[in-house]
Amino acid sequence: MAPGTAWRAGLWRAVCGAGWAVAATCAAGATPVPTQHALAASVPAPADLALTAAVQQYEQGRITAAGRAFERLARQGQPAAIHNLAVMHLRRELPQASPRRAEALFRQAAEAGFVTAQFSLAQGLETGQFGPRDLVQAHDWYERAALAGSVPAQVAIGTAYYLGRGRARDASRAAHWYRIAAQGGDEGAMYLIASMYEQGDGVPQDGRLARHWYAEAARQGDVAAAAKLKAWPEAGPTAPP
Repeated sequence: MAPGTAWRAGLWRAVCGAGWAVAATCAAGATPVPTQHALAASVPAPADLALTAAVQQYEQGRITAAGRAFERLARQGQPAAIHNLAVMHLRRELPQASPRRAEALFRQAAEAGFVTAQFSLAQGLETGQFGPRDLVQAHDWYERAALAGSVPAQVAIGTAYYLGRGRARDASRAAHWYRIAAQGGDEGAMYLIASMYEQGDGVPQDGRLARHWYAEAARQGDVAAAAKLKAWPEAGPTAPP
């Protein structure tokens, strides 16, 4: 069974990789790699410090102060702050909170390349958080986020192709995205691509690759994958992805 997606938009911190980084770096879906030509990137920028302080205010229950801080940063074009304002609108934590305003803010940050906002916008459009559901537009944004490296978005667009929901049904494209998400560490995607290799659904039937991905899913604690391996007719070596 292909997984669905659930709304889980949350406040975003300017954290990427092992330490603090500018939001634009994280928005590109990349983990910063310090080099001798980019050491300054390891030092938090003032806007990132302000974002961190605003998130801390929010977590301390100082909602009004946090909202004002996010608004100041949003006016400066800080995508993470724009995203966080959208979340506060959805949670009705701001004066005159509005799902439509949340959508506009998510879209602003998403169009600026902020991958977290692209995924949040897609989820809201899919689930009807902003108004009538729009599956086609939702999966346009899932695909954009998937291409930028978002593993949950890769699972979501794979599911769209698998079920023919917001996309024409295409098992081979579903397998493509499930494989990439599996390589990114998603346990559910590992099971799904294993099943597709086992059945020859969208990919050439390949027992060794099926067993490999069931084994990977089982190592991450997937009970169904472990049961598949236990019942597997051959206990031979698994193949790499």
